[in-house]
Amino acid sequence: MGLRLLAGLLWLYNVSWKRAPDFGQDNDTGLYHFTALAVSDPVFPPYSWVVENLVLPNFTPFGWVVLVAETTLAVLLLSGAFVRLAAALGVAQSAAIGLSVALAPGEWPWAYAMMVGIHVVLLFSAAGRYLSVDALRAGIDDGRRLALTWGALGLVGGIVAVALSLGDPLDASDPSLRTGDFPVGIGTYNLLGGAVLLIVGGLLVGLARSSTPGIALGAAVVPALAALSLYASVIPSWVVRPRPRPSISPWPRSPVRSLSPRVVLASPASRLSPDRTRRPEHGAAQSHRSGTFRYL
Repeated sequence: MGLRLLAGLLWLYNVSWKRAPDFGQDNDTGLYHFTALAVSDPVFPPYSWVVENLVLPNFTPFGWVVLVAETTLAVLLLSGAFVRLAAALGVAQSAAIGLSVALAPGEWPWAYAMMVGIHVVLLFSAAGRYLSVDALRAGIDDGRRLALTWGALGLVGGIVAVALSLGDPLDASDPSLRTGDFPVGIGTYNLLGGAVLLIVGGLLVGLARSSTPGIALGAAVVPALAALSLYASVIPSWVVRPRPRPSISPWPRSPVRSLSPRVVLASPASRLSPDRTRRPEHGAAQSHRSGTFRYL
């Protein structure tokens, strides 16, 4: 179970810096930059050809596929739903990341081998038999501990977020544990985001105590609406805003501006540094610079 949760947190953190709608294409940063490393620092030439001729010319759809895939990995692994399917997807995604960046300057190739190995272990082990939706589906757990655990985390995170945002309700607080550039937490929220956490946490705790179907439906609908508000507000700006095609270059360019798409409830936010060596990394070998969800 611990390895499954660790892998889920890894993908949750990876999702947090993949910033729609352009995914770094406008400024050769973020996902675009690290995908393009497959061309400038090739690991496997046939894969580099695919990236150069198929992926980069169609990068915005590719970025959305990556965002959805890694979000799905985080959700399935943390909740313990369809763990073996998630593990197989994790093997493929980890291999793709490694083929893109493993030989780039400053990367450690073994990190990506370990990412693949973690998901292989999850694929062939019983990682979904405790605190998981799979255990509930198999009839070996009633799901109360799962709902109570995540409900308690949601309540604690919501209380901290609301308390920290009372001075400035629109400013995002940070209920995370941080050691330098390595944050562990459930995101960055303002007053509205904290309220969403409180509602979902309360519904999950109520579900653990009563097992009422209506409460379960509410616990699923509220966060789903919050997620849909993000996509509903980001996608229109992607459709109407023209974007220039940057050239692929391993050399530094001008300082990077921070992109913060306006959304209803949430948007991924990054504190990017003009120093190109201090960006969020596309994998496990380097520490990421941000990795928080900003509720506006």
